[in-house]
Amino acid sequence: MGKIIAITNQKGGVGKTTTALNLASSLALADENILVIDSDPQGNLTSGLGIKRESIKAGLYELYLGKAEFKDVMMQSIIPNLHILPTTMDLFAVELELLEQPDRENILSNILKPYKDNYRYIFIDCPPSFGLLTLNALVAAQSVIVPVQCEYFALEGLSLLIKLLWRIRGSFNEALDLEGILLTMFNRHLALSRQISDEVRRVFKSKVYDTVIPRNVILAESVSYGKPAVLYAPNSLGAQGYISLAKEILNDNNLLF
Repeated sequence: MGKIIAITNQKGGVGKTTTALNLASSLALADENILVIDSDPQGNLTSGLGIKRESIKAGLYELYLGKAEFKDVMMQSIIPNLHILPTTMDLFAVELELLEQPDRENILSNILKPYKDNYRYIFIDCPPSFGLLTLNALVAAQSVIVPVQCEYFALEGLSLLIKLLWRIRGSFNEALDLEGILLTMFNRHLALSRQISDEVRRVFKSKVYDTVIPRNVILAESVSYGKPAVLYAPNSLGAQGYISLAKEILNDNNLLF
């Protein structure tokens, strides 16, 4: 049975897309069948998998509006076991166009339901804001991975997000769970990074992944080549961090890497 996981944080620049890109790729390279959904209108996940905007005949926007079917939108990435529902800039308009539509928060859930068990994991890369796109992702998902940057204000933003997740759980999706909190952009030479890490672990305990993603230039550099870091430079510290995270997730779900 497949599992749908949203990757979200209302704060920008914390590593949501980097996490979606490299975690999904690591699992696909481990022979798991994976789908990623680019639900951020900026489309960085799409370009990070080497898909050029001009090659997209229909994207998530058309899927939301019923102008295309799943099979018309789903694309094969550069990694054999990894598929993607790509996006274009048109997705910026979807929230306005769906505003008056009944049951609008369940659209993505209804789209994914027939295909969920075709994949071991489905990851949804959310935009850095709370709107209809993020709400659809959280209603469709069974759990949430929250990337948290090891910098000032991280804990304050994290606490607000957790409260929001429980409101979604109470109002829209009672099955929604916190899959895990991922510490990103960690610099072991900075006392602040270590302090944030220690405090997040003190508050959220076992919900924080053992794996910590270091600040690493390769994670940013690889996407300019249309590749995840785990493919572009698999021995880099950043790539090894995400490979370790993939192993941890598979072990948590009683699967072998």
